[in-house]
Amino acid sequence: MSKSNNMIALIGAGGKMGCRLTDNFRKRDDYTVHYVEISPTGLENLRQRGVDVTDAASAVPLADVVILAVPDVAIGRISHDLVPKMKPGALLMTLDPAAPLDGQIASRPDVGCVIAHPCHPSVFNWEPTEQGFRDFYGGVSAKQAIVCALMSGSEADYQLGERVATDMYSPVSRVHRITLEQMAILEPALVETLAQTCMEVVREGYDTIVAKGVPADAARDFVLGHLRIQIAVLFKEVNGTFSDAAYKISKRAKPVLFREGWKKIFELDDIREQVRDITTK
Repeated sequence: MSKSNNMIALIGAGGKMGCRLTDNFRKRDDYTVHYVEISPTGLENLRQRGVDVTDAASAVPLADVVILAVPDVAIGRISHDLVPKMKPGALLMTLDPAAPLDGQIASRPDVGCVIAHPCHPSVFNWEPTEQGFRDFYGGVSAKQAIVCALMSGSEADYQLGERVATDMYSPVSRVHRITLEQMAILEPALVETLAQTCMEVVREGYDTIVAKGVPADAARDFVLGHLRIQIAVLFKEVNGTFSDAAYKISKRAKPVLFREGWKKIFELDDIREQVRDITTK
């Protein structure tokens, strides 16, 4: 690949998400990337990778794209420090909708902003290698979709953000363009407030029955196998249905396990409360 004209400042390059992006950017030669990190752990992560660190004061004013790969609780403060230092026409990218929806991201009329988040590899991804199969987060060898939203700026800003997102989350199977509000409905509301919570309860159920004497290996095999077929049926991966008994028992269980009105978690007012919990220490 030939060098593009795009210079990137990756803020938080040695953090959990930052390391994944760093590893992918290092595979490419079509960007000039400055890796910015200040935490001792992050600096050690980059040292182990042989990555040279640049300070934000040097990298940000020159960057065409500034990526904030930093914790939600810090992103507001960091953006207010760095956005005023960005050059006119540059693009700011964040990796999560929480802080943008909460109004914590600094803005300038001459700086665009794109939010890009990975979907992570589907439970029904087919990967031909063991490495691909074990790439649960994505960004290494397993294919994943991503979602992108234009928070502010021009169509050119969005197109640049989508291209950078596709490369930093590679390999990407497809890109879904959505709004900031729709991204917040997806996360936290759908996948964290609902799905993760339900899975935590399933895990608590597993721990409970193991404590009652059910062999752990048997319980694990049983629940994980049933989860796979249940997801396949519900999301139309197979042309199948559950048994009459299974439908009957789930109908009985829903009012026991879920309070009436639980779908309010998908209303924007409730989502704003969810993201405030995320962005507040």
